[in-house]
Parts: sequence; structure tokens; C-alpha cells
Amino acid sequence: MHCYVQNNRENKSNPCNCSSVAQLSSSPRRGVIIYGVRCALLPSRTKHFFSYYLSIMKILRAKAEHIIYAKDISQCIDESAKNRGTGIARRTPEYIAGKIENGNAVIAIDNDRFVGFCYIEIWGHGKYVAHSGLIVAPDQRGKGLAKKIKKEVFELSLKKYPEAKVFGITTGMPVMKINYELGYKPVHFSELTDDPEFWRGCQTCKNYDVLTRTERQMCLCTGMLYDPNKKSTSKPFNERVSLRLKQIKETLLLKKNKS
Repeated sequence: MHCYVQNNRENKSNPCNCSSVAQLSSSPRRGVIIYGVRCALLPSRTKHFFSYYLSIMKILRAKAEHIIYAKDISQCIDESAKNRGTGIARRTPEYIAGKIENGNAVIAIDNDRFVGFCYIEIWGHGKYVAHSGLIVAPDQRGKGLAKKIKKEVFELSLKKYPEAKVFGITTGMPVMKINYELGYKPVHFSELTDDPEFWRGCQTCKNYDVLTRTERQMCLCTGMLYDPNKKSTSKPFNERVSLRLKQIKETLLLKKNKS
């Protein structure tokens, strides 16, 4: 489990190394214990930890007890798809619950409320895995939470499927940047899984017709791949170039769609 101390005054998240303990500390000081968790970063002079100043955010490998959040997660993905106006494959609460039950998901919880989620999908008989459904609650965006969730689900997939290639397709610049930092490389769709079930999952995306018109060779999404059997040299993410390429694809592919 990873815990994060959330400073509500400054909107900053700081990672802390926490150790579980049995009881609540009676006197607030450095190393204070809150909700059974010892946090070394808490300031000594703050008296009202619970009601005002701090909250503990947990990023967990989801278990059966988290299935209760499946409906909220599904709704959050659905609303994000509508608001962004770009392709996001929608997922039912039942589908998300299945991923949680199989131990292939990561969830962020803040004060017993879902605030972030991502899950693993297995394709090509275990040769490929993908991270899908990365979502952060609207009030928690812009704080680096997506990056923490993505890193946790990446580590989970490497642990459970060490020989599998990790891939993804996305239109989001923040996700592309995170993938670059983890060692992904942009690739042609032909280097991704050819499992037809994966591509059928794109049917709920508003741009699915683009994928079918190009015979699955191109879409508005960018394909990205991490190969554990190849050494990856880290390169800085050039957002300006990536954004320009995205605009070119939109001009070419959406223009054909409108004509």
C-alpha cells in the first residue's frame, strides 16, 4: 500500500513512508499516528488533522472489498468520455468489478471515496498486457495522482506477467508523457496485439469508424509499447511534437469522416 499526505491548503501531495500501528497517538508530534498510520511528514504544531488540514490518500492493489466502487468508476469514465470529446472506451460496472475480483486493478481511495483507478488486461494468451481505464476524479486532477496510479499498475503488471509486452493506445498527452517516463515507445499498430477481442473493445469509442476505415492501421490514438526484453533508453517527452502529430491525424482522418 502507498499512502500520500494531502495538504488541503496548498493542494500538494507528498509521498510518505508509513507503517501500520494499532492505536492513535495521544500527543501530536512529528511521527504522529492518524487512522492507524504513522506519517513522518506531519507538522508538529497542527492540532486539527482530521477535520481541516490533512487527509490520507491510499493507492492500493484492488481487492474484492473495492467492488463497491465499480459503479462510481464506470460513471466517472463515462463522464470523462463525454467531456473530453475524444475517444475513451466505456466500461460497465460489471466489467470493472471483474477486473477488481481478479486482482488486476489499482485503486486510489481518499476518505473512503474512490478518486482514481486503472486496470490490467491480458491479450494474445499472455504475450501482451495493457493498462486501461486510467481515470482520476475531477477534483483530484492536476495533482500527479494519475502518474502514481500508472506507476503502481505498471509495477503490478511486471510482477504478475514478467515476460509480457506492455502496450497501450491513447489520445491523452499526459498519459503519453507518463508512458515515456516508464520506458514505453511509440509504435505502429502492427506491433501491438492482433487479438481481435482487444480491438472489439474499441467499439464503444466515438472514433471507432476511423479504426475500421483504415483497416486497423491507424486511428487518433497513439500506440505505445514497453518490451521487458529490450533495454530502454529514456528520452524526454516532446509534447509540442506529439501534439502537432495528433493535430495532423485529426485533420486527415476526421476530415474524411465528415466528407
